[in-house]
Amino acid sequence: MKLKLAQTAGFCFGVDRAVSMAQEATGQRECCYMLGKVIHNDAVLDKLRQNGARLVEDTNQVPAGSRVILRSHGALRQDVEALAEKNCAVIDTVCPCVSRIHHLVADADKLGRKVLIFGSASHPEVAASASNSRQSLVVSNVNELEAWLAQETNHKSAPISLVAQTTALRENFKQCAEMLKKQCTNVEIFDTICDATSTRQAEAVALAKECDAMIVVGDWHSSNTKHLYELCRANCPQVYWVQGAAPQLRSQMKDCALVGITAGASTPQWIIKEVYKTMSEEIMEIEESFAELLEKSIKTLHTGEKVTGVVTGIAPTEIYVDLGTKHAGYIPVSELTDDQTVDPFSLVTIGEEIETFVVRVNDQEGVITLSKKRLDVVKNWEEVEKACEEKITVEGIVTEENKGGIVVSVKGVRVFVPASQTGLPRDAEMSQMLKEKVKLRIREVNRARRRVVGSIRAVGDEIRAEAAAAVWAEIEPGKKYAGTVKSLTSYGAFVDIGGVDGMVHISELTWSRVKHPSEVVKVGDQVEVFVISADAEKKKISLGMKDRAQSPWATFTEKYAIGDVAAVKVVKFMTFGAFAEIVPGVDGLIHISQIADRRIDAPGDALTEGETVDAKIIDIDMDNKKVSLSIRALLNAPVEEVPAEEAPCCEETGCCEAAPVEETPCCAAPAKEVAEETAE
Repeated sequence: MKLKLAQTAGFCFGVDRAVSMAQEATGQRECCYMLGKVIHNDAVLDKLRQNGARLVEDTNQVPAGSRVILRSHGALRQDVEALAEKNCAVIDTVCPCVSRIHHLVADADKLGRKVLIFGSASHPEVAASASNSRQSLVVSNVNELEAWLAQETNHKSAPISLVAQTTALRENFKQCAEMLKKQCTNVEIFDTICDATSTRQAEAVALAKECDAMIVVGDWHSSNTKHLYELCRANCPQVYWVQGAAPQLRSQMKDCALVGITAGASTPQWIIKEVYKTMSEEIMEIEESFAELLEKSIKTLHTGEKVTGVVTGIAPTEIYVDLGTKHAGYIPVSELTDDQTVDPFSLVTIGEEIETFVVRVNDQEGVITLSKKRLDVVKNWEEVEKACEEKITVEGIVTEENKGGIVVSVKGVRVFVPASQTGLPRDAEMSQMLKEKVKLRIREVNRARRRVVGSIRAVGDEIRAEAAAAVWAEIEPGKKYAGTVKSLTSYGAFVDIGGVDGMVHISELTWSRVKHPSEVVKVGDQVEVFVISADAEKKKISLGMKDRAQSPWATFTEKYAIGDVAAVKVVKFMTFGAFAEIVPGVDGLIHISQIADRRIDAPGDALTEGETVDAKIIDIDMDNKKVSLSIRALLNAPVEEVPAEEAPCCEETGCCEAAPVEETPCCAAPAKEVAEETAE
C-alpha cells in the first residue's frame, strides 16, 4: 500500500496565526482565558490548557482586567463590548479573512442593507458575523434562499448584501448568488470564501479520484473538515474521517494500492504525522515538537526589515503571507502594485515564496503589514538612473496632480512631470490624466534628494519626428492622406497627416465660396486630403480637400447653356457688378447694367448678398471659363435709356477682353475667383 499526502493538508494561514498568538499568550505566568475554542481541535486546546489557559463560554466567567483570547472564528459583538467594559486585555486571534466579513457586514448594516450570510447558522464564525448586523439572515443552501425570497414580497428592490462563511462550498454559494442576481435589482455580492479553503477542497477532490481510499484527518466539530469529508465521499469508494491515529484502518485498507490523506485547516502537522506513521513504517519529517513551534513563534520582526515568506492566501484587496513567526503577514494590493485595476491572482500564487519589506508591526493585533513595492523601489532606483543615462523610454501610472504638473509612479519611484512636459494644451485639465498609463523619458535623477523629473512630451515629440521623417521620405504631389484638423485661421486649415502639418487654403477646402474655414471643418475632424505641393527644404506642404475629379465647370456645362435661366445666389459685390454662384465652384458676373431695368449706382441698390435670384445666361466663354448673367433680360418693363455720354463703352473699359477678375471685367465672370481675393 502506498500513501499520498495532500500538499495543503493541515493548518491554514488563519489557524496557524491564531495558534501562534494563543501559544505566546499562554506561555506567560499570568492567567489567560479562552472565550470559546480558539480553533476546532481538541488536541490543540488540551496543549493550550496545559500551558495555563482556561476555556470559558461566557463573558460572565471572565474576571475584570483579565487577559482574554478571542477565537479565530471571531467573537460576538456584544461579547467584545462586554470585555471592553471589564477593561480586559484582549488577544484577538480572528482570521483576517473572517475579520473582513465582519467589516462588510457592519458597513452594510450602517447603510440599512439586509445582510444574507451563506453558511451554517450554528457555526461560531457565522454567529459572530451576524452579530454585526441588526437585520441579518443565514441560509445554508439555495432551497432556503428560495423559500425566503418567496416569503419576502418586497425583496426585488430591497437593498441586500450577500457574504459567505469562509469554509463554505463555493459551488453552492454561486448558486445562491445567481438566484439573487436574477430576482433582485439592488444586491451586493461578496465572495468571502477563503481561497486556501477552495484550494484545499480542489486538491482533496483530485486526490480522491486518484486513490482507492481516503483518510480525512480533523476534529469532528470542524466545518471545513466536514466539507472535505463530503467531497471525498462523492469521489472515492472508501473514505474515513479520523481525529487522530487509527491503527485499525491498516487492516481495513489492506487491499488498497493507493491511499490518500488530507486534513482540515484546524489539524496540526503533528497529528497528521501520527496518522501517516500509523499507516506506514516510513519516517516522515513533517513536524517539529510543540516546544520548537512555540520557540519559533516567539520570533519577532521590526519595521524596515527585509523578510521572505510564503503566500498562503489571496483576496481581492490583500495577500496573506506566512513569515514563520507569531505574527500574520499581509500585503495590501496597493503595496503590491501601482496598477489598482490588476487582478492580484495574476501576480502571485498560493505557495509562492515572496520577498517583502516590513512596513508596520502591530503586536496588539498580531499582524505585520508588508510591502513588495517598497522593496522593489530600492532596486528600481538603479533602473531609473539607467533609463536617464541611456535615454530609455519607461512606463508608469499617473498617481496625482499638483500645482506645477503631475506625478507618475515608475516601478514605485515618484517621477515629477512639469505641466509643460505633459503633452497637454496649456489650458487643459491635468486631472484627466489620473490613473492613465503613460510613456515618458527621464530627464533628471537626484537620488540624494529623491527627485526625479521626466517628460511625457519628449516621447510624443520623438514619435512625431519619426513619423514626420517617414512622411517626408515618401511625400509627392497627388498622394492622399488621412489627416486630423489641428487648427484654423482666416485663410485656411492646418491638418496633421501623421507627424507633419500641412495647410489647406480656404480656396482648396471646397468648390463652394466660403468666408471662413469653420464653415467646412472644425478642429479635431478626420479629413481626407491630397498633396498639392511640398517643399522639403522649407518644410511646407500645401494640401487640398476638394475633389479635382469632380469639375464644377463640367457640371455647369452639362446642365446649362446660353439662354437658360438659373436660380443663382449673390455672393459678392464689386463696383462694376455682382458675382453670383450658379453651381458650387462656378460663379457668373451680373454686370451693373444687367441688374435692373433702371439706372443704379451700386449693385447693393437692387441686390443683397446671400439672396437667390433668377438670372439668364447671356454668354459663356468656354476658353476662359467665364459666364455672363442678366437679370434685366428677364424683366418686362422698358429699359431706361442711358445717355451716350454716361454709358460705359466696352472698348474703353476693356471688359470684353479676357481679363482676370482683379482687372474689373464687366461682361463675364471667371468660373472661380483667384484665391488671393479671399486671402488675408
